[in-house]
Amino acid sequence: MTTKSNLADNSVLNWIERSGNKLPDPVFIFVWCIFTVIVISVIASFFGYSAFHPTLLDETGNKMIIHAESLLSASNIQRLLVDMPSTFTDFHPLGYVLVVMLGAGVAERSGLFATAMSASMSKAPKFLLTPAVALIGMIGNLAADAAYVVLIPLAGVVFAAANRHPIAGIAAAFAGVSGGFSANLIPGQLEPLLFGITEAAAESLDPSWNANMVGNWYFISGMTLVFLPVIWFVTDRIIEPRLNMHMPSDGKSQTAGIVKSPESELTQNEIRGLRYSGLALLGVVFLWILLCVLPGTPLINESEQGISRFNPLLQSLVAGFFILFLAVGWAYGHGAGSIKDHRDVVKMMSESMSDLAYYLVLAFTAAHFVAMFNWSNLGLIFAINGASFLETSNLPDSILLSLIILFGAIINLFIGSASAKWALLAPVLVPMLMLLGISPEMSTAAYRVGDGATNIITPLMPYFPLILIFCQRWQKEFGIGSLAATMLPFSIALLLSGLVMTALWVIFSLPLGPNAPVEFVL
Repeated sequence: MTTKSNLADNSVLNWIERSGNKLPDPVFIFVWCIFTVIVISVIASFFGYSAFHPTLLDETGNKMIIHAESLLSASNIQRLLVDMPSTFTDFHPLGYVLVVMLGAGVAERSGLFATAMSASMSKAPKFLLTPAVALIGMIGNLAADAAYVVLIPLAGVVFAAANRHPIAGIAAAFAGVSGGFSANLIPGQLEPLLFGITEAAAESLDPSWNANMVGNWYFISGMTLVFLPVIWFVTDRIIEPRLNMHMPSDGKSQTAGIVKSPESELTQNEIRGLRYSGLALLGVVFLWILLCVLPGTPLINESEQGISRFNPLLQSLVAGFFILFLAVGWAYGHGAGSIKDHRDVVKMMSESMSDLAYYLVLAFTAAHFVAMFNWSNLGLIFAINGASFLETSNLPDSILLSLIILFGAIINLFIGSASAKWALLAPVLVPMLMLLGISPEMSTAAYRVGDGATNIITPLMPYFPLILIFCQRWQKEFGIGSLAATMLPFSIALLLSGLVMTALWVIFSLPLGPNAPVEFVL
């Protein structure tokens, strides 16, 4: 696809595009990674690659030696073939994602997400248009795919109605939804997905470690507050002035049936649906409060002291999100008329599962890669030796995490899936940083900063072609280079601001979430 923009011919962008297009599907990336791990494990086992475990002792009281295990040994081949079903079903993110999406599917398909975002956008004052778009975009991550399909094209319509360049609106929304992918005021569907992978990685070093689903809550809220003015500034001061202000006469939104025009009013059914969903939300929140404050409630461990008392509550949040999304979606559908009876709810839940078909295939290969990597002991040995090297380098934690953020940002240019990248990186990074005294929650937080920043400039991002189409509805000659060049200032600004925020967070040792410190002690 060609473009008239001078930046379209940029050799770096073209190289990224060409290189990215040559990569196989993420499913087969994991397949090739599995074969690579097998080869490396055989070689490492043959040469006796090993390391001393930092905490475990053998029967003689000495530090336990961890040896590399060949994945072609009889025991590991047996484990692979016999345990294949359980290896898949025991993959931590799988259950989390499936449970949450059962509820989120009802909220999305009932029309709640679309109506709520449309109503929010249409009521935004003109001078607050850009920050409203960015903020709703970041919060819209709770709606997953709906934020891309609904909010981003709507932002173009709203900007055009305000006599502003529609592509600037699309860019601001894209930066909010995807650039700020890990930024939000409340935890969402990404939490169980990433922390499930984090838990699997952390257990290789500390089997007793359990994922805290709100372990990044304070951090992602901080990201929201930092990214919001950044996106606002870049949109209004850098991007929009550089865009061609000519509006083609045939430029128009093609979102009919998906989002409402910002000039149109909500129907009575939609208003009633939003009212019902609000009441349902309050009901679920009230229920969870009751489960926490009443004597003998199941979500408070009264035998523990301090924040540990709330561990059952934190671990119940996956179920909480499921019930919340299901309740508000069903309530909205009942009020708006999009849900007639329980059969419609079941149908919506079934459709949400069908949308996860590709994820299930990806999870199957990812689960086996993670499991086989652990069986080989390579990740643990790499982590121990890597931690020893980094310890001798005497790099401050803030610098170390900044390097990891930059590494994640670069990898993000070639692997579009956030979970796929974290499944590849976590088995090494999480235990390695734990050995250096950095918590799994902090490792996850650092990864999220790097992942979000470069989402918006890589053609491998699944929704990148869709955003390009949205732009071409307003400016036909707008090409891949144009979109990448438009989003590049956002990417750089988000990455730099994320690096600064992470460094300050570590320096001041701020909690990342409830019972989620920066430091980790074995």
